[in-house]
Amino acid sequence: MSVTIKTPAEQDKMRIAGRLAANVLDMIGEYVKPGVSTEELDRICHKYIVEEIDAIPAPLNYRGFPKSICTSVNHVVCHGIPGERRLKHGDVVNIDITVIKDEFHGDTSRMFFVGKTGVLGERLARICYEGMWLGIEQIRAGARLGDIGTAVQTHIEKNRFSVVREYCGHGIGRGFHEDPQVLHYGLPNTGVELLEGMTITVEPMINAGKRHVKLLSDGWTVVTKDHSLSAQWEHTILVTRSGYEVLTLGAETR
Repeated sequence: MSVTIKTPAEQDKMRIAGRLAANVLDMIGEYVKPGVSTEELDRICHKYIVEEIDAIPAPLNYRGFPKSICTSVNHVVCHGIPGERRLKHGDVVNIDITVIKDEFHGDTSRMFFVGKTGVLGERLARICYEGMWLGIEQIRAGARLGDIGTAVQTHIEKNRFSVVREYCGHGIGRGFHEDPQVLHYGLPNTGVELLEGMTITVEPMINAGKRHVKLLSDGWTVVTKDHSLSAQWEHTILVTRSGYEVLTLGAETR
């Protein structure tokens, strides 16, 4: 698959899909509280996506994934499968939403705190959020993917956290995962050149401990090897001539 440049009409469809994905995260926040199961969060999101915004939950049955959203709790890095686990005070959870509307994808994730969260969980989420935005701020036509990765990695490691390297951002459009891969580490002025009309995700995953991860036997859930906390934020971005446009802004704003 090659990098796709979206036409103005396709960019408009990406804006709609991105806004709808953000709406799902805005909606689900009030339900993220002690005692709720991640299965229940999935059910609420599925109903909202299908019935309220008339869209398709992209993860459902994608390469065999069994649910409509990803819920990654505490030391789960990404692709957590919703299930019977009930959230408890102090948990941190990433909810990852991707919807399809008129054939185009909107992809975004956000960290949520369950009850009163500890200092480490809050700081990890904040540093990850800041790192994501520092990466996004590098985006413009003529910049390179390495500029994004350098900005993210520098901020994360300066704050004594680690960047997960096995999973990364990606191109997005009609396809859930398109070229190019968007690494959250790297060297400046290296990698693919960004072109006006490209749409990509920036979605750093960072760990409180070491960067190493492992894939569980379910074939999806990724956890930190040292059982340390993990955090992730994600936005879908349109590359413009002079900079960038975030397509998945919601109530979570800078």
